[in-house]
Amino acid sequence: MSNNPLQQFFRQPAIYIKLPSNGKFYPEGSLTMPENGEIPVYPMTAVDEITYRTPDALFNGTAVVNVIQSCVPAIKNAWFIPAMDIDTLLVSIRIASYGHALDLDTSCPSCNTEEEISLDLRTVIDTIHPGNYNDPIRYQDLEMFLRPMNYRSLNDNNAMQFEEQRVLQMLPGSDLPDEEKITRLGDALKKITSITVKALSDSIAAINTPNGIVTEKEYIEEFLQNCDRNLFGKLRSRIVELKISGELKPMSLKCPHCEHEYQQPFTLDMVSFFEAAS
Repeated sequence: MSNNPLQQFFRQPAIYIKLPSNGKFYPEGSLTMPENGEIPVYPMTAVDEITYRTPDALFNGTAVVNVIQSCVPAIKNAWFIPAMDIDTLLVSIRIASYGHALDLDTSCPSCNTEEEISLDLRTVIDTIHPGNYNDPIRYQDLEMFLRPMNYRSLNDNNAMQFEEQRVLQMLPGSDLPDEEKITRLGDALKKITSITVKALSDSIAAINTPNGIVTEKEYIEEFLQNCDRNLFGKLRSRIVELKISGELKPMSLKCPHCEHEYQQPFTLDMVSFFEAAS
């Protein structure tokens, strides 16, 4: 198809972006970084639009991966994208496909006035500032070096948490005997704890000990299952702090009717986010 006379009319990059990660944390071969550090972003195709409307593909992460690899060909394997880059990439694809303006419905918490606002998505990207992953966590004789979770780990973790949370919500209203409910509740809580440990282990790149550096994931996960609660809490707090620092920030709004200033959360649900432009 390289000799297609229509090739010159194929879609072209609409915008160029810098990744919050600056290309760090990508495994070799999963990203082709231009010399200037600016990644070209193409508009979505008709196939891409069908992809993000497929519920199963959205739930298991396939839709996000396919759309990113289609619109950002510099990324060869989107499963390995560090979490800090996901929002920037999806917002950029939306800008490339539909423009930078996004209409949102908001309600003033003071006077309950509802209105539609136009949001400039370029300013949204400017608010994304990843945390500092260079400084290790020190605890006694240990140094723990952190890294952001990649999209595959993040998606798997969210899916497992969703399933266990659904079990917890359904148990109280079920017809099971109380003894069975207690047993299943205990099992669900154990699984949630296991999910938390796995998420933390995915966020640790290496642990430096007096006897050498440990990078094996199974050893790190076993260590987290057996370390004292103070260290576990310190690790979890730092990882949550880094995760929040790289997320989309709430918008600062002022009600035109009562002049009340408030924060409007901005979440990136892929279906509603892209359908808002359709």
